Amino acid sequence: MASQATPRAGFGRRSKLNPLLNKKPTDVKPKPRNAKAAATGEDKPTTVTKQLKKGGSRTVPSDKASRYYPAEDVAVPKKSRKAPKPAVLRSSITPGTVLILLAGRFRGKRVVFLRQLPSGLLLVTGPFKVNGVPLRRVNQAYVIATSTKLEIGNLSLDESVLDEKKYFKSEKSSGAKPEASFFTDPANKQKISESKVSNQKSVDKAILAAIKSQGPALRKYLSSTFGLSNGDRPHLMRF
Repeated sequence: MASQATPRAGFGRRSKLNPLLNKKPTDVKPKPRNAKAAATGEDKPTTVTKQLKKGGSRTVPSDKASRYYPAEDVAVPKKSRKAPKPAVLRSSITPGTVLILLAGRFRGKRVVFLRQLPSGLLLVTGPFKVNGVPLRRVNQAYVIATSTKLEIGNLSLDESVLDEKKYFKSEKSSGAKPEASFFTDPANKQKISESKVSNQKSVDKAILAAIKSQGPALRKYLSSTFGLSNGDRPHLMRF
């Protein structure tokens, strides 16, 4: 039976000119495992026999395995060729839209969307005077956009708010304190900077004016929390 060698470019599979068909088995030389074996002309043995001092011998692997290895498998992240880009804002989320938070400390609260930050996160506020939610960042994957909207116009924000790394960075205490002083020392309560307080008041003033212009029912709506009960079907709800 003729050999079914893969033809090269320009030759037929069973052509007499095909060099793969004319090659003899003796012409094919095995490739050495490594450069050192190629220099000596011999393959490196996988095991070595060692003589013991008290007599006898022992066969051990020629390549000694590492003595130390991680006790747990370490996950290696996959390399991504995608360049990081800010998330595209959903069409249902526009400035003044009332959102429902689904995760985090204030989950279930209704907040007002102000604008999208350079990182792609959403800047929202309660406002603080209505439901206790301050200026904070949220991911749009964890919010429900409702059909309720406020007319906030071109709301002016301080430039410090847009600097996310500085404005939203949590302040750490300077030194460690004893455990007993945690319950007795009133200074353990984290103090909010005056700039953040003034920014919150200026934003809330504009939002509260917009709420007041649309009637008292909107204030009650924002102060209430969202939740599901037995038999509720969220996929059929209209927000």
